[in-house]
Amino acid sequence: MLKTRVRFAPSPTGPLHIGGLRTALYNYLYARSKGGDMVLRIEDTDRTRYVDRAEEYIFEALKWSGIELDEGPNAGGILGPYRQSERLGIYQNYAKKLVKSGHAYYAFDTVEELETMRTEREAQGIHSPKYDWRIREEMNTSLKMTEDELARRLKSDQPYVIRFKIPDEGEVTFSDEIRGEVTFDCSELDDKVLLKADGWPTYHMANVVDDYLMQISHVIRGEEWLSSTGLHVLLYSALGWDKSIPVFAHLPLILKPTGKGKLSKRDGAKFGIPVFPLEWKDEQTGDLFLGFGEMGFDPAAVINFIALLGWNPGGEEEIFSMAELTDLFSLEKVGKSGARFDFDKARWFNQQYVLNSGAAELAAQAQPFLKKAGFAPEEEYVVRVCELMRERIQVISELPEAAIFFFTKDFPMDQKQLKKRWKENSAEILENINRLIGQLDDFSKSKIEKEIKSFINEKDLKFGQVLPLLRLAVSGTMEGPDIFAAMELIGKVKCERRLAELLQKMN
Repeated sequence: MLKTRVRFAPSPTGPLHIGGLRTALYNYLYARSKGGDMVLRIEDTDRTRYVDRAEEYIFEALKWSGIELDEGPNAGGILGPYRQSERLGIYQNYAKKLVKSGHAYYAFDTVEELETMRTEREAQGIHSPKYDWRIREEMNTSLKMTEDELARRLKSDQPYVIRFKIPDEGEVTFSDEIRGEVTFDCSELDDKVLLKADGWPTYHMANVVDDYLMQISHVIRGEEWLSSTGLHVLLYSALGWDKSIPVFAHLPLILKPTGKGKLSKRDGAKFGIPVFPLEWKDEQTGDLFLGFGEMGFDPAAVINFIALLGWNPGGEEEIFSMAELTDLFSLEKVGKSGARFDFDKARWFNQQYVLNSGAAELAAQAQPFLKKAGFAPEEEYVVRVCELMRERIQVISELPEAAIFFFTKDFPMDQKQLKKRWKENSAEILENINRLIGQLDDFSKSKIEKEIKSFINEKDLKFGQVLPLLRLAVSGTMEGPDIFAAMELIGKVKCERRLAELLQKMN
């Protein structure tokens, strides 16, 4: 039995979209579940759309996500090079081999000739005319040239492409692990360009050649490539590689938050949501697109979230580690229908990771966001803040604002709540509480709670008359953690000062 080998083959034409990351994840999970290899191949043949920083971004995003590579441009391997730009001679040789075997031909058509063909075909009532068996003999191709004329043309400076010769009739059928048996009528396919005039291959040529030479056993990719797979199967056959055709699995789309249409990078700006793993700045427009990382998401939570966008292991459980996802993953449980990108659900997933992460781990994740907010507390202090605040946040980037009263005296006051809670005897109550605090030698949570509750009972007060005022004085909000635990962490001196400052403002 051949070893399972999968590949993730992004094009460096921009940042890695969350849909691309899911494709990488499904490849990775499948490979690991079968004890196979994960190959990264950079498909950089589209030079008109090539973006310099995109390749580096792909490496960083995969590393951030915890997707490990066995082979690739930055991982090594014996079946490289793993950038298609470094394999041009390979594609050119195979394209010429297809011409020699009669499965492809040279086409010398100019742009003007191609446009004329389309115009004439449209005038005949043919919608979206193709370059196919119906017109290939009429065009400027090697199919109607003598060997001498062809040799003369190839030696001249006249540009040409190599096109695949689709069979004039018959069908091409393949099995898809997600969609079942798929059949294309050859008469409906067109003679795709395999090698462009500049000597660079098209996606179709490079894709098939590389998958074969890199011994890829399973091609797991987005459903947008389903319509091209008939051509790819024909290419395998034409090259004599029938026994090496990989298993295909075409993944469902990730849909917009509305559930209508494919999620795009423009949706990130439109809906105010991240659609990339990491931040990306468009050098041409200057637009900055935030990533999940910069928004404070745990990469493990993002992986958990996107794993369930199109795949369902069954059961009620939703929280899975990468190891658990690997054990459970199968292509049979990937659905055909598109999966809606629900950002609220993504935040919920991250909240579960916040609740189940160690405080020290959360503190480490919080440091960049605290620094950006202008805070520089000691690490141990941040750990204790995280212990108290973990139930109050969904993503770690929310900590500086949600816990601002732990880091500065200049925190905002909920004026609406203060106005609602402040009564005729409120000043007297806070003065007595502050005096009580000043007398405490033990400023632990348990001691503070015991003494203040005793005070409430002794004065025949209600908790609602005291604790909301205390909370507002110390933190400015009614939404914080246990007030006595917060006071212990903030410290006696600062608590006294905050009560005094509120009294001064209200007098």
